[in-house]
Amino acid sequence: MALTHFDSKGDAHMVDVSEKAATSRVATARGHISMARESFDIIEQGRAKKGDVLAVARLAGIMGAKKTADLIPLCHPLALSKVAVDLTLDPDLPGVQIEATVRTTGQTGVEMEALTAVSTAALTVYDMVKAVDKAMQIGGIRVVLKEGGKSGRYEAT
Repeated sequence: MALTHFDSKGDAHMVDVSEKAATSRVATARGHISMARESFDIIEQGRAKKGDVLAVARLAGIMGAKKTADLIPLCHPLALSKVAVDLTLDPDLPGVQIEATVRTTGQTGVEMEALTAVSTAALTVYDMVKAVDKAMQIGGIRVVLKEGGKSGRYEAT
């Protein structure tokens, strides 16, 4: 399979999607941020000095999805019809599980928007809690579902 972001000379380019049919597209991505128990407790108890960590991170994730084409050089700007970002406290990490689902009707998929939403939400959690825990780790970010377009459905196992 050839990489689509390179032309016949090997130069990077934006893929021409003008001949593709506009179809319903959806992508879901997941990731997490792990942290010290003290940091987890601060978030859970709502004691972060910067405010409601999960609410701010949710908004940041939504904003991140909307700005994906500004951040990733070869992404097409898309009119998103839905961005949902869910953050769940996970005492077993300890930390926060993050899931983002993005929808559009268009000529290209929204995997990058879902990944950007998760990444931005995780970075926001880090920013809001870094004063007490600089050792937090962001990880596991991946696409778990993609539907629509010529390649059909993908679901991670």
